[in-house]
Amino acid sequence: MGGSSSVPEKSIHEFTVKDSKGKDVDLSIYKGKVLLVVNVASKCGFTNANYPKLTELYKKYKSEGLEILAFPCNQFMKQEPESSEKVEEFVCTRFDAEYPIFHKVRVNGPNASPVYKFLKASKGSILGSSIKWNFTKFLVDKEGRVIGRYGTTTSPLSIEGDIKKALAKQ
Repeated sequence: MGGSSSVPEKSIHEFTVKDSKGKDVDLSIYKGKVLLVVNVASKCGFTNANYPKLTELYKKYKSEGLEILAFPCNQFMKQEPESSEKVEEFVCTRFDAEYPIFHKVRVNGPNASPVYKFLKASKGSILGSSIKWNFTKFLVDKEGRVIGRYGTTTSPLSIEGDIKKALAKQ
């Protein structure tokens, strides 16, 4: 259900995704950085609990090599109905986000984004590989390998220790 173990890519750096305006972004630009990849939604009950803490983490660790990659998703009770550009405007204005907001994606099912197929195949959860809700977080090391997966209710600040460890590795 959800992920496939036949994903040939070994690193997130092998993917190209679309930014909020629909332009291609080669994720190899993030080589050497620690990534926190999050499926986001602006009308979710977890929005106000996650976005401010993501912004706090980003401001604290950006200079050390942390990047947060936010992918809007409308698969969970249609809680992200806006266009990708409107999502970016909302997050940057309301939550002072400075990290990239990408094009809206699907995270589950046959039309799931290839990046999410890779993330899920790399790190399933105890309930299987599918994403259960908005604000599921994947921690990716400097080489582009998934090293952690955290559920919706896991506060971004509670994984700060894991982020610091990943940033410290050479």
